[in-house]
Amino acid sequence: MNLERVSELIRELLVEMGEDPEREGLQKTPMRVAKAYEFLTGGYRMDRNKVINEAVFQSEANNMIIARDIEVYSLCEHHMLPFFGRCHIGYIANTQVLGVSKLARIVDMYARRLQIQERLTAQIAREVRKVTDCEGVGVVMECQHLCMMMRGVEKQNSVMTTSSVLGSFHNDTATRAEFMHLIHPRA
Repeated sequence: MNLERVSELIRELLVEMGEDPEREGLQKTPMRVAKAYEFLTGGYRMDRNKVINEAVFQSEANNMIIARDIEVYSLCEHHMLPFFGRCHIGYIANTQVLGVSKLARIVDMYARRLQIQERLTAQIAREVRKVTDCEGVGVVMECQHLCMMMRGVEKQNSVMTTSSVLGSFHNDTATRAEFMHLIHPRA
């Protein structure tokens, strides 16, 4: 990402909004915003093999493995405003398990792009299945969208829930029900 060019564009945007980019509080803002966008869109520049870093291990376990309440932050592709919430991932291993921190890294790899929640959920599920060759996978995301909270309909308490279920999580209602119960045990 060309930080200098992005900084110039942010400076132009400030002028178009009616601001003075030379006033004290805004002098360094264009470069700060450029660096923020570089971080927030870092998923485009991540390599899956480096993210996984060979953390796929042989295992005889074929039970359900769940990582719950993984924080997720992304930018909606329609307004470039943040959405944020929680991601729950479950899978049933065949012969391989994934290092638990790698699940969160997969979430970040796809979340740090311009996104829609529906696609993000499916991308995470497909990636976990591809990396582990698991029997089945389920991903549920619960997010709040600032594009819906700060503008438009202005619904501050709205939460969007999406799910993607593949393999046994899709084909077996008992497996899917167990996953849903385990990610929301109080429900």
